[in-house]
Amino acid sequence: MKLENPDIRHLYDLKEVLYDKEWLKGAPDLELYYMYRNLKRDGNLRYDVTVIPAQMLGKEFTKTKGHYHPDCYGELYIVIEGEAIYLMQKINDEGEIEDIYFVEAKAGDHVIIPPHYGHVTINPGDKDLKMANWVCDDFKSLYSQIEEKGGAGYFYTLDGWIKNDNYERVPDLRNEQPEESMPEDLSFLK
Repeated sequence: MKLENPDIRHLYDLKEVLYDKEWLKGAPDLELYYMYRNLKRDGNLRYDVTVIPAQMLGKEFTKTKGHYHPDCYGELYIVIEGEAIYLMQKINDEGEIEDIYFVEAKAGDHVIIPPHYGHVTINPGDKDLKMANWVCDDFKSLYSQIEEKGGAGYFYTLDGWIKNDNYERVPDLRNEQPEESMPEDLSFLK
């Protein structure tokens, strides 16, 4: 499969959700990651590939902007190369986090983003992260809730996990394991 014509996210696209604002002031508008959309289809499911080069954003490891999943849409990620940390959180009706956890994944691992959760993908390694995902084509990412809070509930930095003080309450972060095998039934994505 040849990867061509990606959508590119730049540093300034993520300016609202970055931890190290002081570093950002002098940073050029770097290319952060590449999204190759709609590479395969299966009914209303879409197969994408995202590549996140290894780099630091000041004190923070490079990451995606992060978004929430509306309604009942889930998403399935498969790590192709490199390492990933998927930070997932669910908010209540008041906009506060009621659940938050992370999954560390390596090449070959599968990670499910549950419906109603927001997520950020982090490249904690020194190699490029290449991952694929299956998602319903009807799904539209919701970015505003993460932007308004200046990021997810935690930032992953050189000093480890740091709570985002823009949330009134952030539960303790827990570590979950990736899926042991690829799910046969992908109906949770629709």
